[in-house]
Amino acid sequence: MNIFVFASTYASYNSYRPEAEIFIGLARLGHKVTVMTNAGDEQRARYLEAGVKVMDGEPRRKICFQSIKKIREELKSTHYDIVYATNSKTIPNAGFACIGFDCKFVVYRGTTGGLYRHDPSAYLTILHPRVDGVVCVSNAVKEDVLKRVWKKKQNVVTIYKGHDINWYHVTAKSLTEFDIPDNSFTAICAVNSRPSKGISVMLEATHQLASLENLHLLLVGRNMDKEPFSTLIANSPMKDRIHVTGYRYDVPELIKSANVLVQPSISGEGLPRAVMEAMGLGTPVVITTTGGGKEVIENNKSGFVVPIKSPTAIAEKIEYLYHHPEVAEAMIKINQHKIQTELSSKQTAVNYAEYFQQLLER
Repeated sequence: MNIFVFASTYASYNSYRPEAEIFIGLARLGHKVTVMTNAGDEQRARYLEAGVKVMDGEPRRKICFQSIKKIREELKSTHYDIVYATNSKTIPNAGFACIGFDCKFVVYRGTTGGLYRHDPSAYLTILHPRVDGVVCVSNAVKEDVLKRVWKKKQNVVTIYKGHDINWYHVTAKSLTEFDIPDNSFTAICAVNSRPSKGISVMLEATHQLASLENLHLLLVGRNMDKEPFSTLIANSPMKDRIHVTGYRYDVPELIKSANVLVQPSISGEGLPRAVMEAMGLGTPVVITTTGGGKEVIENNKSGFVVPIKSPTAIAEKIEYLYHHPEVAEAMIKINQHKIQTELSSKQTAVNYAEYFQQLLER
């Protein structure tokens, strides 16, 4: 197959790597892959090493005539079987560029919620009339999309975004720079500070965890020091043991240093990257029932899955891991085996190739 990918990569290489490795994996399976993006040096080197053609260019807006023109010129010069776009800016531009060309146009969906038939902007992305197929990052996302699409429902599929255990042979970072003593038990939340991420719920849970004297909470992400979080932190009995780092490029090293990753989200999750990273890094997880996390974490076996908006449930599971390190060790082994087998990046590339081939045959 000849595959054209339009992707935005305004993020650290670590955060974009699972997606980039899909395209690299497709090339290593023998398919011709072109990626149009603004790749960093490390990412570009990985692409070129695998034989992926790289074109410079990212959309400035949802309708970027420069991007549309550039894609159309490429589609005129080379026949592509598949055109694949990955986010709210690349999808509409690639969709308009594909009009009049004999290729299958496939899009990616990574979140639940926010997709409505009455919303005109939805017809620029997932509901774009040119879309032939939708790849969803989890079954939770797939179920949400199926409620909204008008046609070709059989072409809406779930493909988990795989990882590689070798990515996570990193050195745990000392947390002393955040005034966390080496012998502490540390819970980490590594998320964006949107309301849907449930940080307020996690901060409420600290009221029930304060008696664990060497327990610390590390909040990694933008704007955690702003309202409403700053007030919630100030009012917590653990306020001197809650540490706000801001945005970091060394999130894997911080997760590896922690004793438990907590994902307290209340809505909108697809398949949280931090959960997958924790599985590979050897850090137990406590997640909520929203989104696709519960599809890869087996409750009470490979992690804990708790109801949304329940600080009590979160506190109970953190305290349980605090007192039962042997349970944490068992969870780590299960999760790392799962990353190596069911959720590997190589398997993800195979799943994409099979799905693209099925689209072409229908």
